[in-house]
Amino acid sequence: MAKDSSGKAVLRRRVAPGTAPQPAAPQSQGASRLDLFRFVPFRLNRLAAEVSAALAIEYQERYGLDIPEWRVLATLGFRNDPCSAQYISHCTRTHKSTISRAVTALLTRRLVERVENADDRREFRLRLTRKGRGLYEELIPRLLHREQDILSCLSATERKAFSALLGKIEQRLDLVQTSREADERKAY
Repeated sequence: MAKDSSGKAVLRRRVAPGTAPQPAAPQSQGASRLDLFRFVPFRLNRLAAEVSAALAIEYQERYGLDIPEWRVLATLGFRNDPCSAQYISHCTRTHKSTISRAVTALLTRRLVERVENADDRREFRLRLTRKGRGLYEELIPRLLHREQDILSCLSATERKAFSALLGKIEQRLDLVQTSREADERKAY
């Protein structure tokens, strides 16, 4: 960690090349105070956790899946080709040990299967089984309906603007925004 001129520890933030860093909070006389309920990272994290929990009702009660298991199924479901657990971990921003436990549970339930990687026979990739694909296909309309219910507080114009704003933030953080882009950039 870097230190300022007085020797006090200072956290350096990653900033895109060619841009000036912006202060996290306005500086005032005396001690700075952070209002968590106005701090965007806190708000986004809290919102993501609540939305994820609201969606989880659809697959936990009916199918006995937890959030990491759903993330594995969802990632495999939108892909045409098998992928590694590491890909799933990176794509979903979920710790690899959590994904590993989810994969083990899904293998046991025969929703996911391992296939040998043709390029490296030591590595196995994952894909949905017929049973897993059926569950995925059954869940998608329910989850899309739940998503629409959550977003129903926004008008069509607000939803479009919200999506565009999220895209701008993702772009600013150099996050992959589509599965096609992930494949092209070999991002995961």
